[in-house]
Amino acid sequence: MAALGSAGLAVAAVPTGPSNVTTTINGLKAHGFDVIVNRVGTAPLSECTVGAVRPGHQVTRTDSGFPGDSLTTAVISKTVYVDLAC
Repeated sequence: MAALGSAGLAVAAVPTGPSNVTTTINGLKAHGFDVIVNRVGTAPLSECTVGAVRPGHQVTRTDSGFPGDSLTTAVISKTVYVDLAC
């Protein structure tokens, strides 16, 4: 379920309407994502559009802290892929 929640956040961070690539990438980074850009074409970044934002790998750690404590899970890192058409 946690992976689906992260994917929803990634999609929610994408602005609607004409997409500004820099705004999209910076927004995702501000939400804690490691962003991997897949770019098709050689036009300048200012002429690119976001085709998709796809969920990537999420790394979590589960531990109890102290013996007898309940288990807690923490997200260590989360990745999204941003597809650009240039």
